[in-house]
Amino acid sequence: MAIKIAPSILSADFTKLGEDIATISAADYIHFDVMDGQFVPNLSFGLAMLESVSKHTDMTLDVHLMIDRPVRYVERFANAGADIVVFHLEADEPQNTYDAICKVKALGKKVGLALKPKTPAETLIPYLKLLDMVLIMTVEPGFGGQSFMADMMPKVAAVRRMIDEAGIACDLEVDGGINPETAKTCIAAGANVLVAGSSVFKAADRAKRIAELRG
Repeated sequence: MAIKIAPSILSADFTKLGEDIATISAADYIHFDVMDGQFVPNLSFGLAMLESVSKHTDMTLDVHLMIDRPVRYVERFANAGADIVVFHLEADEPQNTYDAICKVKALGKKVGLALKPKTPAETLIPYLKLLDMVLIMTVEPGFGGQSFMADMMPKVAAVRRMIDEAGIACDLEVDGGINPETAKTCIAAGANVLVAGSSVFKAADRAKRIAELRG
């Protein structure tokens, strides 16, 4: 299973974002964290930034919406340049979650659901066969630079089993505290997409760090 690396530009230098993106061209995705100050207690960036980034790169844009009631915005993010739109299962009621999935797929984009650390893997079951990606948070969402939660690995392994048993082509992504050491732990548990922010952007040689994360 090929390992994909998704550097989070939340850790980039926004005064030279174009230059920073050029330094991570060895990666597979650009991870784009959207926070609304409601679903998570922090604010980041939104549609205007995504539109700008999408014009600057051909890399796959993996957009992680940490926002309340994402059904209101998924189409706008898809149209602004997202290739993959991932939002939180906890952020709305089941019917709206289903509707949001359908809206993204109707626009020809990939769709995923994210789970906070305390959310059980089994909550994915009603939606799993509709998904292109599952994102397991290995920190509490909302802030960069947190410590990796190794106790999330049984959940990662459980979701990998669910994906394999369903026989679907669904990526399993992890996000939070990923470095060359924790990357090995996540890959062993079944993850194949690794989000890394400070680990990549604080590295002296970013291409080398991306290669180290792949293992």
